[in-house]
Amino acid sequence: MDKLIKIVVTLFVVIAAASAAYVVYITPSVPAAMPSAANASDNIVYYFYGQGCPHCAKIEPFMENITKKYPDIDIRMVEVWYNQSNQQVYTQVNAQAGISTPPGVPEIVIGKTVLVGDKDIPTKLEGYLQAIEKKK
Repeated sequence: MDKLIKIVVTLFVVIAAASAAYVVYITPSVPAAMPSAANASDNIVYYFYGQGCPHCAKIEPFMENITKKYPDIDIRMVEVWYNQSNQQVYTQVNAQAGISTPPGVPEIVIGKTVLVGDKDIPTKLEGYLQAIEKKK
């Protein structure tokens, strides 16, 4: 019976350690902050997308309209699926935002603020752009 208890306890410890390691090292931390002076201080908006990505295609018209609506804001459209140089920019910008494993595309990075997905970007991006515009 003691042997069974030791096995169960050991198994529990291994599972707990693996879960903790997954949360700390694998899961990307995506900040969900609203626009603030600190986040809006970086005036470059990176829009990372993949050519052929269905989620990116879904928000393409929105991004085209946003760039026309805010022509004075530096919005950089960066294709990362087929361009190795852009993949390096993608990794570097995410690292500067505090994300070790980029979450995928479509993704917006403004300083340390990250928006991901075809739902998050259209609902939140304009608030960040307005905050940047107010600072100018």
